[in-house]
Amino acid sequence: METREPRPLSGAQWTISAAGHEAVIVELGGGLRAYRQDGVEHLDGFAADEMCPGSAGQVLAPWPNRIRDGVYTFGERSLQLHITEPERYTALHGLVNWASWELIEQRPDEVTIGHDLLPKPGYPWPLRLRTRWSVGADGLRAEHEVTNVGVEPAPFGFSVHPYLRLPGVAVDDIALRVPAQSRVVVDSRLLPVGVAKVAGTEYDFTEPRRIGDAVLDLAFGDVVRDDDGGSAVTLTGPDGTGGLRIWADAQFGWWQVYTGDTLSGERHRRSVAVEPMTCPPDAFRSGRDLIVLAPGETWRGGWGIRPTEPGTR
Repeated sequence: METREPRPLSGAQWTISAAGHEAVIVELGGGLRAYRQDGVEHLDGFAADEMCPGSAGQVLAPWPNRIRDGVYTFGERSLQLHITEPERYTALHGLVNWASWELIEQRPDEVTIGHDLLPKPGYPWPLRLRTRWSVGADGLRAEHEVTNVGVEPAPFGFSVHPYLRLPGVAVDDIALRVPAQSRVVVDSRLLPVGVAKVAGTEYDFTEPRRIGDAVLDLAFGDVVRDDDGGSAVTLTGPDGTGGLRIWADAQFGWWQVYTGDTLSGERHRRSVAVEPMTCPPDAFRSGRDLIVLAPGETWRGGWGIRPTEPGTR
């Protein structure tokens, strides 16, 4: 009788490397498990045989963040999603983060994977998702494509959920810059109840500022764009000697920042999740920046992580 090796809990592992950069992509959720440069870990990832904690590195589609009560209307339909966050009674982080993704193409420095999302209760639209992960001298890059392969328009939003770390630097001592002029005000369920300007408040990170004891799990909007239409969040150590820059192209107009305060054990406040989002929380209900994919239409967006030198913004 043939004896097989136990299968890792995160499924197949695809490792890519180039110019001293290495990343590990996993079958479960098609997400990012690890990213390092010259042996230095830049992500608070997880082990191959570990259930992905705190949505670390996951791809979030066809919606990011939370939908209140899992209920929304689209067109003339009233729809009910499965509740996946019982403690807050919300539908959290989409439908593909625990799905199996398949290998489409692999080279030493890049891998393309995909998942075909079939219609489900509460989301009766089929989508084809593809992600090309690559590494090189400029760091890590992810290029995403999502196609509506159905015959009706489909509501859509997208995000990713990497946790960033600076080796030897506590979260409190990280200088954070978020190029955003407003934040979403949330209730006790972390659901939107309004929008507020950040200028002159404790949530103003438009210039690099030490996180200190701030507890963050917020969506930032009214993003200040770079010349190419994109934007970037930076994390820098207390001595200013480099850090990390997470950038996103013009498709992403929101940044979620989470300091990990509700995580348990060693992961509690050990890293900062920085999530580029196409829309704010609960966009299926509010319609704010909601993308509607026509039949046959493809959405494309890209983002990446780049280690920075001193003085880089």
